[in-house]
Amino acid sequence: RGLAWCARHGITSIQNMDGNLYQLELLAEIDAEEGLPCRVKIPFHYKNFMTLDMLDKASDMAERYNSEWLSSGMVKVFYDGVLDSWTAVMVEPYADRLDWVGEPLFTPQQFIDLAVAVDRRGLQIAVHSIGDGAVRAVLDGYEAAQKANGKRDSRHRVEHIEVTTTADVPRFAELGVIASMQPPHPPGAMDFPLEPTVSRIGPARWPLSYAWRTLKDAGAHVVFASDWPVSPIDPILGIQAAVLRKPWAESDPDQSFSLHEAIAGYTIEGAYAEFAEHRKGTLKSGYMADLVVLSMDIENTAPADLHKVRPVTTICGGKVTYQA
Repeated sequence: RGLAWCARHGITSIQNMDGNLYQLELLAEIDAEEGLPCRVKIPFHYKNFMTLDMLDKASDMAERYNSEWLSSGMVKVFYDGVLDSWTAVMVEPYADRLDWVGEPLFTPQQFIDLAVAVDRRGLQIAVHSIGDGAVRAVLDGYEAAQKANGKRDSRHRVEHIEVTTTADVPRFAELGVIASMQPPHPPGAMDFPLEPTVSRIGPARWPLSYAWRTLKDAGAHVVFASDWPVSPIDPILGIQAAVLRKPWAESDPDQSFSLHEAIAGYTIEGAYAEFAEHRKGTLKSGYMADLVVLSMDIENTAPADLHKVRPVTTICGGKVTYQA
């Protein structure tokens, strides 16, 4: 049902970021029996109580599942929590809790050791990092992995990046790190309330909160995603949120995207995050026949009306997976 729900929303490729071997085995059975309606990538979820030898499971998953329909090759990690519960890790204390910066799930050295070990195996890393302190620690880990193992096209990822710092913005491009972000997440977007998050972050950090534009302009690959079920799975709603994004204060930078930039965030940039930009993510001869037919001309739809644009046909691998 979840895969059918994706197809209904025009989705042809997904990444289930809380996956495991059992899910891969189950999906492989579905694929063998009836075929999958979406291409699925599932990482190995490494938790802070695990030991580095357990990465053997991640390597095994990557070796066993490497088809165009079902793949792994990634390790998912949580470095911190969320802003609303003061569990995101910050560089400076919270604006509404001046004695607290959050507590990471890994020490900086533990994460460095993990990043070096995963990178040495040739696997991709994706880390939930919401606070600017978490973002910095994860970038430090990726930098350490490059120094230890040599630079390669690793495309390691930082997930969410709800707050960052001026010093860390250029490091994404310098290290070849992907900024994986979610347009529905900023308070004030869609139905997300402004409080308590806006006050918790504090005005001094607003300019670099959910800083898609700043990161993109600094040369980072900005990939958009839903984080479903935290926010709606519908990419059209995400595109609208990216286009309509407004700063919290007039003096803050405009972080919004153009329509074409937002669409790219959900298509070719998503393919780039999977090392697949040469075979999917754009309409081009010789690429995969993965596409969606929309009910309206999205380029001639007013930004405020983008939510009215609906998928009427989804095609994945040349097969119709949804028909309105």
